[in-house]
Amino acid sequence: MKKIIVFAITLALAFSLVPNAALAAEKSVTVYNWGQYISDGSEGYIDVNKAFTEATGIKVNYVTFDSNETLYSKLKAGGESIDVIIPSDYMIARMISEDMLLPLDFSNIPNYDTIDDAYRNTTFDPENLYSVPYTWGTVGIIYNSKYVDEEDVGSWDLLWNAKYADKILMFDNPRDAFAVTENLLGYSLNTEVEDELRACTYKLVEQKPLVQNYVMDQIYDKMIREEAWIAPYYAGDYLMMVEDNEDLEFCFPEEGFNLFIDAMCIPDCCTNKENAEAYINFLCSPEISGQNLEYLGYSVPSEAAKEFMDPEVTESDIAYPDEETLSRGEAFINLSTEANQLMDSLWLEVKTEGGIELTPIIGISVCVLAAIVLLARRSIVTKRRKANRCKKWRTN
Repeated sequence: MKKIIVFAITLALAFSLVPNAALAAEKSVTVYNWGQYISDGSEGYIDVNKAFTEATGIKVNYVTFDSNETLYSKLKAGGESIDVIIPSDYMIARMISEDMLLPLDFSNIPNYDTIDDAYRNTTFDPENLYSVPYTWGTVGIIYNSKYVDEEDVGSWDLLWNAKYADKILMFDNPRDAFAVTENLLGYSLNTEVEDELRACTYKLVEQKPLVQNYVMDQIYDKMIREEAWIAPYYAGDYLMMVEDNEDLEFCFPEEGFNLFIDAMCIPDCCTNKENAEAYINFLCSPEISGQNLEYLGYSVPSEAAKEFMDPEVTESDIAYPDEETLSRGEAFINLSTEANQLMDSLWLEVKTEGGIELTPIIGISVCVLAAIVLLARRSIVTKRRKANRCKKWRTN
């Protein structure tokens, strides 16, 4: 059910949730977030950024990215002035390890107290120094029931079904794309074994002729307009898409899936830290978080926020799957530098040439061919020798 937000109530709530320290001299904050990942005032829902500005006087400069890797590359290159970012768990761990995040001053984020214990002391931020959970969720397969046979659904192998060639979309980032094949092949989503990563590469190359496009935010238009019929993506985005196309369905693949947390952090290039902490505090307040996450469809990390959400949303078995389903999920952890570099290199091969590293294959093939030739020559020589001996015996 859609909610029409009464502006005066929202404004009053917002004022009560933001610490006075946030009202810094420079009234701006630059936020770098995923596309389609905040309630923007459409369809009668709250406009979160507008409500924050009305409550605090702090202007929000809002820009978006389409993958954790895009976010990382932009910040790593330097020269940016960004105050708040919302990466995923494994990327937060990577950025902590590389000193790319600033410790939070939780005295400016009192609403952190409303975050459930299940989302604290995480593997990516075990001391709760650098992040505040924004959402959590799962990855699965979105498909159009008008065109996809139900008997084909249930496994990740649907993305390799030639029946649906050119109607299949695939993730356009290495970690999520490799995770699909890791699940399908029975590997951990955090494997660093080179042979396993190469096996995943072969599987992605095998899939490539069937793929219409590699996408991130572009998935919305393609699936809603039925330009594509099958795609791996995030459950929260499915719950937004299905409102525009009721034939879309969601499947948790039997082999398993990624279970993730996205969290709010402050990068080391921040120039308005108090404003950034005020923004984080505003977003994780129960009232704002509940209204925001009801629009997004993603899962909220606060039971208190559910009190401000429609029960139809909080009872969704897609947004809040049961324990048996969740037991098949696996969270990403930060991989070693060597594994990240290998995965990036292998992904580039998939995306560009669509080929696999051929040097070892060619070398093996040459050796095998040489061995065959040598054996053949030996056989011929042996036959000739036997023939000569037989001829000698016959002439004697």
